[in-house]
Amino acid sequence: MKKRGNDLKGVAVVALCDFAAISLAVLISILAVEKTLHFSLNFLWWYLANIAVSYIFFVLFKLYYFIFDSVGLIDTLKLVGACVLIFATGCSYSVFVATLWHQFIFSITLFFLALAIRYSKRIYTMLKYSFTKSNKGKVRVMIIGGGNAGTALIREIQTSDKIDYNPVCVIDDDETKVGKRIGNVKIVGTTADIKKYANQYSIDEILIAMPSVKKADVKRIYDICKTTDCKVKTLPGIYQIVNGEASVAALREVQITDLLGREQIQVNLDEIMGYIEGQTVLVTGGGGSIGSELCRQIATHNPKQLIILDIYENSTYDIEQELRRKYASLNMIALIASVRDKGKMEDVFATYRPDIVFNAAAHKHVPLMETSPNEAVKNNVFGTLNVARCSDKYGVKVFVQISTDKAVNPTNIMGATKRICEMIIQTIGRSSQSTKFVAVRFGNVLGSNGSVIPLFEKQIAEGGPVTVTHKDIIRYFMTIPEAVSLVLQAGAYANGGQIFVLDMGEPVKIYDLAYNLIKLSGLEPNVDIEIKCTGLRPGEKLYEERLMDEEGMQTTPNGLINIANPIKLDETNLWSKLDELYAAAYRETDEMKRLVAELVTTYKPQ
Repeated sequence: MKKRGNDLKGVAVVALCDFAAISLAVLISILAVEKTLHFSLNFLWWYLANIAVSYIFFVLFKLYYFIFDSVGLIDTLKLVGACVLIFATGCSYSVFVATLWHQFIFSITLFFLALAIRYSKRIYTMLKYSFTKSNKGKVRVMIIGGGNAGTALIREIQTSDKIDYNPVCVIDDDETKVGKRIGNVKIVGTTADIKKYANQYSIDEILIAMPSVKKADVKRIYDICKTTDCKVKTLPGIYQIVNGEASVAALREVQITDLLGREQIQVNLDEIMGYIEGQTVLVTGGGGSIGSELCRQIATHNPKQLIILDIYENSTYDIEQELRRKYASLNMIALIASVRDKGKMEDVFATYRPDIVFNAAAHKHVPLMETSPNEAVKNNVFGTLNVARCSDKYGVKVFVQISTDKAVNPTNIMGATKRICEMIIQTIGRSSQSTKFVAVRFGNVLGSNGSVIPLFEKQIAEGGPVTVTHKDIIRYFMTIPEAVSLVLQAGAYANGGQIFVLDMGEPVKIYDLAYNLIKLSGLEPNVDIEIKCTGLRPGEKLYEERLMDEEGMQTTPNGLINIANPIKLDETNLWSKLDELYAAAYRETDEMKRLVAELVTTYKPQ
């Protein structure tokens, strides 16, 4: 009630000011036409008629429902419409008591006076900022982007006493804007001039206010910004403009995901919903970084039941509790079990009868698997085999295998075992009567367990050095939500035997990733934090490939998801070699890499 009372009080004040504006506009129109303040009974009736008509149209155009701090173009256009109709209506009666010139001058004058009333606070605060606000001690900022977002930031900074920013200059790649001003802040140049003007104006912080530009442009701009000594912040996305949130509060530090140089993958949520909704879904490795994100996204698509299966109880407990908090009505069960345990897998499938299986359970750490190749084979190969055979036996509709680009021409045992997994699901899928078996192959996942980002962040927090194995090593990168979106959509496209591959754009140098992460932490690479090259680790190569030469590529309706053509396999040889491999793995033989190489002919152990 109190808030409503304050609104009514504000409306009354503006309405009273409008009364003064109407009266003054009448006097000005009489003086302009008559050359003197000449009054008569006719003019009195004309004056009263204009008061009534003006208030009617001001109310109809909702000119008393605005906020002084954010009055803008829409309010101005409403006022234009109201004054045009006031003039048009006045023409019908002014001919009897005055002239059309009286009515025209009145309407024009009223427009400017009413506009001044509504912009009064904005005008006052701008003048106050220009003449009385002290910028001493303020952070000197350069704003990149002279569009809506940049304008909104400057306006907020200049009308608030609580923001410790002093906007000194604006940068925009539209050369027609250079030399113009936003408020009293000059657009001085294009992004090519960032370093020049950062030095010339002693800039402390750069604000990237271009939420609608492509990620490649953000990366290009950031690469220029990092040649300066300035801190850099950005607006997250175009939705900030749509929601009217292009404000100082919405600014955040530039993140690694902003610098991948490509847009995030878009998926068809209707397609995903179409095959997930109402189905019993099993996620193996459900407590891991990929598995847990799979569970999160599946939970939003109304499954009949979600089964989270993992051998690690702590991570499984965490995702289970998170989902129970967020989705109280979700039918979910968490099971602690190993995919290696064939009997347990039989029991799980016989009991819960899943319709869809996402097999994310795997050992993924390349150097650790190089020293424990038998464990990689037991878990990755035969764990996948157990789950795949149960899926076929118990009539699962779709089986999605999580693979990796390291499976292509592998140089490490982890990648080689993942290639065997692809071979297994293609072979079983070829003869399956009920299950569509597919694999999804993608690159490094930012923020996942074992990725370089958490390691770099820890090393930076400890004061360095940040260790990179080789200055020229490159990798494809994607975010965890992207990876999971791809996995989910792959299930929608499943016809059986396919390997889906994401177009991940251009690969990123790991050295550049480390360099940027240090800069984002507000430190200087190789000055505050050393970047140290330690040499390639066992099983590591300089670059990863997405396809083997024989596979080729097909497209899907999603332009960023492609299909590798399956390679013809000798099924008899595959099963006999797997039997040999199984026996050798549990004998703890040291010949594991040689035996794997006999199965994966493209595997070149280092």
